[in-house]
Amino acid sequence: MLSRRIKTLFSQPYTAVTQLVVISRHLNDDQQMRDRDMSYLSTEAKRRHDVCIVGGGIVGLATARHLAIRHPSLKLAVLEKEVQLAHHQSGHNSGVLHAGIYYTPGSYKAKLCVEGFHAAYKYFDENDIPYNKCGKLVVATDPDEVTRLENLYERGLQNEVKDLRMIDGDNIRAIEPHCVGLKALHSPHTGIVDWGLVARSYGQNFVKMGGEVYTGFEVTDFRPTQQSEDQESSGIKYPVTIIGSKPNQAIECSYVLTCGGLHADRISQISGCSSQPKIVPFRGDYLLLKPEKQSMIKGNIYPVSELWELLH
Repeated sequence: MLSRRIKTLFSQPYTAVTQLVVISRHLNDDQQMRDRDMSYLSTEAKRRHDVCIVGGGIVGLATARHLAIRHPSLKLAVLEKEVQLAHHQSGHNSGVLHAGIYYTPGSYKAKLCVEGFHAAYKYFDENDIPYNKCGKLVVATDPDEVTRLENLYERGLQNEVKDLRMIDGDNIRAIEPHCVGLKALHSPHTGIVDWGLVARSYGQNFVKMGGEVYTGFEVTDFRPTQQSEDQESSGIKYPVTIIGSKPNQAIECSYVLTCGGLHADRISQISGCSSQPKIVPFRGDYLLLKPEKQSMIKGNIYPVSELWELLH
């Protein structure tokens, strides 16, 4: 969410300091991004940015990268509270690359899912990110589920899901020999990828374009910047000071974008915006097949869920 400039004035002065942890711009591979040595920044100009993005997950990093592409003259920074990027949701999920079957035709969810699906594969190929285009079956096992499956099929066609088709039981077994069903949707281009790796790749791209990534920087407050003698008399160019949880952590900026994931409501509130809607986290469990059984499954196999009709 976009935080408005901090509007609440504080009576007590705050003196910002200059020492900050920053990622080196010479990032060669993902392992280096994970296990880098931290360097310190003490230059006055470096701790001031036009835009700071709070949150080093895939949303924050994709936002930062896009801003760097569209506005190369801006001084941009990403602030992440963990010691590595994509440490939370972005690095702990199913890894599925969805083709756009479920969403209501004409909705932004449908439009962005399908566009993002194709853009993601293009990005993977251009940046040597491994993926598996293993396909997906959505399987109906009784007549009631077949009716819902047909509705999903119509949605998928309207959403222009590439090469989506309805198949019968024999064709199900031709794709997944150990899967049994009456009918299924087959989405051959659905795939899986390590989204944490993708997010860190965004971070590498961002740094190469001149952006700064500060890890170990947990945002605890936003304060109005105290004007100093070297600032223009016409006003403060960097009116927001972002405070970190560690001693001597502070960055000045003109604008703030918050992409805090499960902490988005909390960050929104301390930035002066509403904490609504509240984030309600829930946990998903992922099980691994034993090595000797892994050959039984070739791709993604989904049930026909009533939940999708309720949520989408």
